[in-house]
Amino acid sequence: MSKNSKLISALIAISAILTIVGELSGIRTLIYTFKPLTMIGIIHIAILAKPVISNRYQLMIIIGLIFSMGGDILLMLPFDLFRLGLLSFLVAHIIYIIAFWQLPRRSFTWWYMVLAAIFGIIVFLYLRPYLGSMQIPVAVYVIVIMTMGWCAGERNKVLATPSGKLALIGAILFIISDSLHAVNRFVEPFSLARLYILGTYFSAQWYIARSVMQSDNKS
Repeated sequence: MSKNSKLISALIAISAILTIVGELSGIRTLIYTFKPLTMIGIIHIAILAKPVISNRYQLMIIIGLIFSMGGDILLMLPFDLFRLGLLSFLVAHIIYIIAFWQLPRRSFTWWYMVLAAIFGIIVFLYLRPYLGSMQIPVAVYVIVIMTMGWCAGERNKVLATPSGKLALIGAILFIISDSLHAVNRFVEPFSLARLYILGTYFSAQWYIARSVMQSDNKS
């Protein structure tokens, strides 16, 4: 990473920690201030990347990050905007799928898809008794995010570069974060949930943003 990227990453880490402190302590001012700032910093990692894997890939990742930030804002407001927040994240994942699928050659690794499908089915079946009217929206979301994870795996296989690995790590962390969030929301809140959810979430977005940088192939 460049010196600028390292500095921004350090500021992102501080902002993320303050967001988590706000969530754990219930200080809404910290959440409203630093949650969007954390994502703005992560977006800047993708915007300022030089050189980039491709301009189209960079643009798609930036758009996906923006929709993710929109989902963050909708979910942190003191209103029940969960469905809108879910929709915003759904769009972000679809954009990530499009970005990850930009490959020099097509690839289909059946066991990647099977692994993603099995994990998705297990998560959905575990959540299903608690979902009520949210069964269909959550089912669609699970399908999309697992597809995103599968596409990240294919990207990593085809590119065989640190950039591909960064995208895959980001996708896996995103799946973990969303799974924890679903359990905490629909099944039963658990201790330090926000720490684990936001820790994996911000890390996921940071890794995905860094996957834009071709310079990471040499780092």
